[in-house]
Amino acid sequence: MTLADVAAASGVSVTTASLVLTGRARELRISEAAERRVRATAQELGYRRGTRTTGPRTGLSRTIGFVLDTAESSAETGEVVRGAVEAAHRCGYLLFVGVSGGDPVVRGSLAESMRDRDVDGIVFAKADLHASFDLDGLRHGPVVLLNATVAGLPSVVPDEVRGGRSAARVLVEAGRVRGVHLIGAEPDRTAGGAARLAGLRQVFGAAGVEADVHGCPKWTPEAGYDVTRELLRRHRPDALVCLDDGLAFGAYQALAEAGLSVPGDVSVIGFGDHAAASWMRPRLTVVALPHRELGARAVEVLVGMVDGRGRGGRAPLVHRVPMPVRVGGSVARAGR
Repeated sequence: MTLADVAAASGVSVTTASLVLTGRARELRISEAAERRVRATAQELGYRRGTRTTGPRTGLSRTIGFVLDTAESSAETGEVVRGAVEAAHRCGYLLFVGVSGGDPVVRGSLAESMRDRDVDGIVFAKADLHASFDLDGLRHGPVVLLNATVAGLPSVVPDEVRGGRSAARVLVEAGRVRGVHLIGAEPDRTAGGAARLAGLRQVFGAAGVEADVHGCPKWTPEAGYDVTRELLRRHRPDALVCLDDGLAFGAYQALAEAGLSVPGDVSVIGFGDHAAASWMRPRLTVVALPHRELGARAVEVLVGMVDGRGRGGRAPLVHRVPMPVRVGGSVARAGR
């Protein structure tokens, strides 16, 4: 497949196609629509722009690509990248990081550019485990998915089921076995929520705890506030399990408005360990998403594939990273 083929299929000149695919579209003020069309066509046709001038590749480049699908920067994203960079350094590799903003065309362009620079493999990282992930045309060479699963490809994800079990044990060991309510559980909508709910139910069921489930359309403080306020109209809960820290933040506000204290009247536990959790008073007890460890593990799995340690059918396709419990002051022992 040649550059002329891409140009013809895109309805542009060879010069325009060349400027787009070499990152120089702004030099001649090529329209955004034309630029996206050329990149999409190049990806669809499987066009690879050659950048090597020293002949055929003879070995490893000791570089790997890391493509983030996040649309915004955050402390959590920074921790993922930090873990990936540290793991690459330990393994003797250099990491190229690119951000697609969730745009599949940009994702494909980043992957193409990285492969043109002879990376030994690529990690594709999703910001949201619940979203779909289209990897058409991007499976060439060693690939590892982070926070996503696609049939037949190795992936690294948080161990949400074990995390759910850990959250339930915190409450059971504190004697919180009556009046337990789960906020945010909609298993048909969120893969992470379904897994957390499954783990919670395993431990609660074994301990004879009957927990009421309250769904939320979104995991936001507003949703947590609304659901908790509605719950308080009918019941006085003993403990709340919020499947995301944002829900817990809203629950705190609703409990305070009702004149109830945390944890004196109601114990609360959350998931995620977002930055807001550390500012809640008392500090929220959480089952944390191990962002740094996830980034590091994805790179380690990819390096293992490149070095040949992941071949032969012995390595698992899905690598689950434990979610640690970070104790705050939001859960009290029953009877205190």
